[in-house]
Amino acid sequence: MSGKSSAITRTEQSAGHSRLSRPYFRNGPPHRSGADVSFGDIVKIFGFQSICIGRWVTPAEQQIAANLFFDALCDLQLLLAVPAQVISLNESLSLTFGIGGRPGSCAYYQPQGRILALAKNAGGGSLAHEWFHAFDHYIAGKMFADAKAQSFASALWLKHDSYVPHRLNDYLARAFQLLYLDETGLDESEFFRHCRRYDQMQQQYYYAMPEEMAARAFEQMLERQQLKNSFLVSGCLKGPAAKAGLYPATVLSEQLQRCWLDYFALLGQALQHQSSAGLSK
Repeated sequence: MSGKSSAITRTEQSAGHSRLSRPYFRNGPPHRSGADVSFGDIVKIFGFQSICIGRWVTPAEQQIAANLFFDALCDLQLLLAVPAQVISLNESLSLTFGIGGRPGSCAYYQPQGRILALAKNAGGGSLAHEWFHAFDHYIAGKMFADAKAQSFASALWLKHDSYVPHRLNDYLARAFQLLYLDETGLDESEFFRHCRRYDQMQQQYYYAMPEEMAARAFEQMLERQQLKNSFLVSGCLKGPAAKAGLYPATVLSEQLQRCWLDYFALLGQALQHQSSAGLSK
């Protein structure tokens, strides 16, 4: 199905001028078949720890948001070819919508409490970026023996201190090597160098942070796929950051795609095998 989020409902049509009611493009299958879902449905289906909604979110806005979240998370599951439990990071991840916020930020991931937060009127298109931050944080303890509570695997990889060799971990390690190092493996990559120079010009340290480089590369890789959902990810192929070269070039993005999509496909197969084996006992 092509066009915006499947089957705009009467609730969505009557929600006034909230930015939530703008048409978000998606061309994936109609996961809801035109029906409304609730945030409770999302918790149950994906296994999230919890979802908290801000008190200034109206019932109509909450309904639109639930439908958008559901479609986006289902599309993410399809893109990665994984069971629903991977989307909630083995039931460890919590969501908030329309609560608090950070200056200049429409969405963020908070390691303490493992919370992925989206603002009410500005979070659309940021979900994939923040989800990868959550994954990067979650997987740190699987990839590195001495990972601290708030560590990200992408940043720890540069230290090479306590890497845990594993077939799946090796796919992620290869992606980090492509992102941060040149072909010799001895010097920084051109992408890393460019992001660092950009930060120096802006007198900041943000775009060259390993975890930010990885999240931008991941969301851009998803936006390049045939299945599109602009609530899940948007703005990586065009816009100021893309024009500034703050996303990987095509060749690098394609290399990262092979690492990440192969990783998640193998993870999905392994989890499916475990589930099947458990049912057969």
